This record gives sequence, structure tokens and C-alpha cells, in this order.
Amino acid sequence: MESKGIVKIVFLALVLDLLAFTIPLPLFPRLTAWYLHLDSSPDSLLSKLLLISRKWRSTLLSFSSSSSEQGLGVGAGKKEWDVVLLGGAMGSLFSFCQCLISPWLGRLSDKHGRKRVLLATMMGNILSALIWIQSTSFASFLLSRLVGGLSEGNVQLSTAIISDVTTSSTRSRSLALVGIAFSICFTLGPSLGAYFASQPLPLTSPSSENRFNIYALPATISLVLLLVETLYLAAKLPETKGWKKAQDDTSVAGKDKKEDQVTLLAEERSRKLNVVGRLHGLFLLFFSGAEFTLTFLTYDLFQASNAQNGRLLSYIGILSALLQARHVRPSLARLGELRVASRGILSCVLALSLLSILPLSPILSSRRVSTAVLYASATCLSYTSATVVTGLTASAASLVNEQERGKALGGFRSKGQLGRAVGPLLASSIYWVNGPTVTYASLAVCLVGVYALARAQVDEKKKEKMT
Repeated sequence: MESKGIVKIVFLALVLDLLAFTIPLPLFPRLTAWYLHLDSSPDSLLSKLLLISRKWRSTLLSFSSSSSEQGLGVGAGKKEWDVVLLGGAMGSLFSFCQCLISPWLGRLSDKHGRKRVLLATMMGNILSALIWIQSTSFASFLLSRLVGGLSEGNVQLSTAIISDVTTSSTRSRSLALVGIAFSICFTLGPSLGAYFASQPLPLTSPSSENRFNIYALPATISLVLLLVETLYLAAKLPETKGWKKAQDDTSVAGKDKKEDQVTLLAEERSRKLNVVGRLHGLFLLFFSGAEFTLTFLTYDLFQASNAQNGRLLSYIGILSALLQARHVRPSLARLGELRVASRGILSCVLALSLLSILPLSPILSSRRVSTAVLYASATCLSYTSATVVTGLTASAASLVNEQERGKALGGFRSKGQLGRAVGPLLASSIYWVNGPTVTYASLAVCLVGVYALARAQVDEKKKEKMT
């Protein structure tokens, strides 16, 4: 099978996987509230976690006597805010599980093959969806998230598979498809989840309702997608570990001859990979925090409904997908992965700067001006979503050797997932203490430092080409 065919298989499977992943995202706050309604006893796990959440929030608010002046006075005392914060904490738990498991999955794929490990992780994802369908207690739902977080290896292994079958001249363009899949699914998945959440589970009777989760239909849709993906991968995907060695020497070795001649020494390659990994983790630390608090901001300032927030997020996702298809894919090879990523980080600085001034009275007093500022920021965030992670992932993939590709890319993803785990909690904490202006201005300043680090790597690579 040709490399283009394998990349197409991986892309289609990734779309199915990410749709299944994004369907439950908008349901977490209401799902948590449903569990609280089912069992609000002080001894329940959920009640204890909510108590910890409220104590943490009270501790944060005690650091600032002006919290109510920052737009937090209305929401800070509401129980719903604790529910939403706990929903964010569950998202962080999922990312933290991936941070722990990613290097291990990478090493297993180096030893036993990409396809075998990928199919094993799919079994874990299917088990997670099955638990969710029948979870009528918060503890069982938390188990579902833990199993899912420790099983999600599709993105990491897809990156390794694409890197296995592509050359330096085609790798970046092919890896950009991973970013396109993310944009498509983060646009469609939450909308599908919200739609199916309002539909009853077919073929159930009233007496069987308390045997299933309130959102059993979205969970069933996720399960079906995962089953289709698993069968598709089992039937279509070949083993790609050592794929190049199995090809005709004239078909692959000739294309890679120039690449082999400029291969970096192992120590230098490892150093550069560590730097790119740190960039990945630091960027996602600050970006994921801004991403998570964006809907808090629109609710605080505009009392935005779910539909309005959905339109905003869909705008970001659709524009990001278009940018990746028409701009990012050709730019990665022409400009270089790190340069494209650095431009995306700078775009994020601009986006957060705009968000930091959005709550100011001269802007907020005009609905037209405030909407223009919000969507200008969303446009910048779209460019960031289209470029940074894709560019950094492509850069990391170019620095690893075939023998330890899974392990190296697993470590790279682990750093990013650690950033995603901590970022929302960090940004939410600052938001509750000091409000949106300080939060987004602080995140923007931090990202200026990340941009400087990225530019240093771009300049270093430029000097290497000149010598």
C-alpha cells in the first residue's frame, strides 16, 4: 500500500475518533448537575468534590477584595459555578491521564507495532463508552473518564504512523491533516452532542430509564463511532513500524538519501526535541487556559446562550480548518514548521490582548464594537489553532529516529497534555481572583516569553542552514 493510502486511512479513523471524543464535551456541567440531583447526600463522592471546589474558590476569592468589581459578583456565589469548575477539573483529569500514559504507549508501539497498540487502546475507549452509557452514579462516570484518559492513544499513534510512512518532504503536509481533523471534529462534535442530548434513548421503557445515563444516547453514538473506527482500522490499516524498510530500496531510500545525509547527531536531535517539547507544553499551558475560560467570559459580559457560544466556537473551528487546508499545509514546507508555529503563538498573544480589553467600559458599552473585538480575537485564535500544535508536532516528528519514534512522540505529547491538564485550572483560578482583564493580559505576557523561545529556535535553524 502506498503512503498516501495509509495517511488517508489514518485521517478518516482520526475523524471518527475525535467525533466520539468531542460529543460529550458540552454535556459535562449539566451531567454533573444531574448526578448531584440523583445523590446530594453529604457523603457522596460528588458532594465531597464540590465541597473541595467551593473551599478552593473561597480561598482564591480571599486573595482579592475587589472580585465583585471584576464582573464576578453575580456568578461567584452560585452553585452552578462550582459545577462548571468541577466539569473543567474532569477535563484536566483526562489530560493528566494522557500525560501519564503517552510515553508508555509510545514505547509499546516501538516494541509491538503501531497497529496492535492502537487496536488495544480502542478496546479501552469502547469500554469507557460502555461504562458511560450505564453510569448512574458520579463514581462510575469518573471511572469512565479515567478509562478513557488512560486509553486515548489515537492522536499520538496516528502521528507516529504518518511519520513512519512519509519522507521529510511530505511529512509536514500529511501531519497537517491531524490538525484539520481536530478542527472539523471540534466544530461538529459538540453540536452533535448537544443535539442528541435532547433525544431519548430508543427502545427503552420508562422502567429502564434509571438503568442508563441521562445522556445515554450521545454515549451510544460515541460507542458506535468507536466500534466503526476499530473495525475500519483492523480491516484497512497495515502495520507501519519498519514500513520504509519493507519498501523497495529504490522507492524510498532514494527519496530519503538527502535526508540521511543531513541527519543530526543523536545528542543534538534529542536536545532539539526536548526544546520543542517544552514549547509544546508551555504553549498549551497558557492557550488551554484561555480556551477553557472563553465561554465564562462571553457569559459574564454578554450573557451568551449555549447557541451563541456554539456559533462562536464553530466560527473558530471552521476558519481553523480552512486555514489548515489552504494556508498551513503549503506553508509548513515552504517556511518551516517552527516559523509557522511561532507566527501562531504571536497571533495568540494578539487574541489574548484583545480579550483583555474587551471588559473595559468604552468597548463594552457598544455592542457593535465589543462584538467586533470578540470576533477579531476569535479570528486570531483560529490562526493559532491552525498553526501552533501542527507546526510543533511536525517539527518533533522530523527530529526522531524510526527505532524510537513512538517513545519520542509519546514524550512530546505527554508534555503537551500536562500543559492541558494544568492550564484550565490555572486560568480559572486567576479569573476568579482578578477577573478577565488581568487573566488574559497575564496569559498574553507569558506567551510573549514562549514566542521568544520559539523565535530563538527559528533563528538557530536559520544559522544552521547558512553554515
